[in-house]
Amino acid sequence: MSSALPSPSPSPPPPEILVVPFFGQGHLLPCMELCKHIAARKWRATLVISSNLSSSVPSSLHHHYPLLQIAEIPSSAIPPAEPGSDPMAAHRAHHSQMARGLEDMFAPRPDDPSPSRPVCAVLDVMMGWTGEIFAKYQIPTVGFFTSGACSLAMELAVWKAKVEDLKPGETCRLPGLPEDMALTASDLKRRPKGLLPHLRGGGGGKGGGGIPPNLESGPPGPMGVFGPKFMGPPGPGQQPPWVDESGSWFAMLFHTCAELEGVFLDYLAGQVNKPVWGVGPLLPEQYWKSAGSLLHDREIRLNRQSSVSEDEVIQWLDSKPRGSALYVSFGSEVGPTTEESAELAAALEASTRPFIWAIHGPPQTFLGGSPDSESDQGYFPHGLDKKVGERGLIIRRWAPQLLILSHPSTGGFLSHCGWNSTVEAIGRGVPFLTWPIRGDQYYNAKLVVDHLKIGHPVSEDMSRDAMRDDIGKGIERLMTDKGMRERATHIRTAFEHGFPASSADALDAFTGLMIYVYFS
Repeated sequence: MSSALPSPSPSPPPPEILVVPFFGQGHLLPCMELCKHIAARKWRATLVISSNLSSSVPSSLHHHYPLLQIAEIPSSAIPPAEPGSDPMAAHRAHHSQMARGLEDMFAPRPDDPSPSRPVCAVLDVMMGWTGEIFAKYQIPTVGFFTSGACSLAMELAVWKAKVEDLKPGETCRLPGLPEDMALTASDLKRRPKGLLPHLRGGGGGKGGGGIPPNLESGPPGPMGVFGPKFMGPPGPGQQPPWVDESGSWFAMLFHTCAELEGVFLDYLAGQVNKPVWGVGPLLPEQYWKSAGSLLHDREIRLNRQSSVSEDEVIQWLDSKPRGSALYVSFGSEVGPTTEESAELAAALEASTRPFIWAIHGPPQTFLGGSPDSESDQGYFPHGLDKKVGERGLIIRRWAPQLLILSHPSTGGFLSHCGWNSTVEAIGRGVPFLTWPIRGDQYYNAKLVVDHLKIGHPVSEDMSRDAMRDDIGKGIERLMTDKGMRERATHIRTAFEHGFPASSADALDAFTGLMIYVYFS
């Protein structure tokens, strides 16, 4: 008499890695792409977000990546800002909600006194304060920078060299970094505008984010995170805000690749004495599959409102000669002052170059909501469209940036040099007119202009407002520089064969280290 064989026990689920992004599209999108790469390597990847960000996550994500899941932490709606109210109140409230939500995720329950723990948590550096919570539950942490490596390397090198001032014409070679990245007097000048009146969210910057959670009163006031350092790199001689936090990480990940920034990744690895990996650029899969062809944003970035359809943009670009059009966009989170925008409008009107200008409308408060004054309703160049006719295309709200950068008629990009925009343009061989405004954008612009040599600055003195003559001369310099265009085309060849091989290897090394941590 035969006995039934015992049914095999179910296989244990794959180990889990958490990814905790900062608020804002410039942080959420690369974190989402990082989760996809982790899930593709047979790990469970959990993206931990505030429920306010849930509409930005495609509903089909889990279908395409079954091992990728979203953990939403409930957050209340943001009321419109009242005149004279504390602009950081919503920020503190959201951080308190996030801290409580993370505590709830890991706290023992009567029905599950020993819940399973993730192997590690990958923390957007702007969410570095959550490291204290993960340490409480003995969950290792990894620092993740949604910026490139150059900006971090420059911050660290300037601090170590103790450079506090340079006279006009003087330079300071930074040990360990390329000679073309020597510090100049203009690098130490920053726009003296203080705290942005309406923070629009994340945006490819670092800033450290050293906010220890306080569940009773929330994180400290804005100077804890959004003081002068938020408007640019640390001041001369100041320690970068991420340095202290990095001591608790066992690795650092960057939204870049060795093919583009290998020298800066190597420098950082030598300074922090822990693994430093470039695991990007963390752009959509379609970006890598469409090298050499037109890329459609509508297939990638959903729920984006615009005054112009993609078909209208294509029709306009198709009517322009190859490499003749200038694309102007400052992203969704920062932009020039109203006065500078008027100067830009005057320069574009005076120019003979075809242009697309994406204008994103009025700024929002840090986590959404409305501006708190009628005087800050955003700039729009009324009448410019009639003055320039078919030579210009002005787009309100979202522009199909990937499409524009991949179109052969686009010959230049006037950009704030946010890191996402920077790598998107580099990968399509589009040279720059750089106009940095805050954070890592200053050193991203220096990378583009001085190291890669695929851009010109809109002004040699970024501590003052850009004027129409500066902008006009910059446009002509950019659009007539054939050598620069050839260099940009050459650099794009590193991206023509898909996702960079060095970054694929780095992701394998990272998950390999996680296996060691998991079984140790």
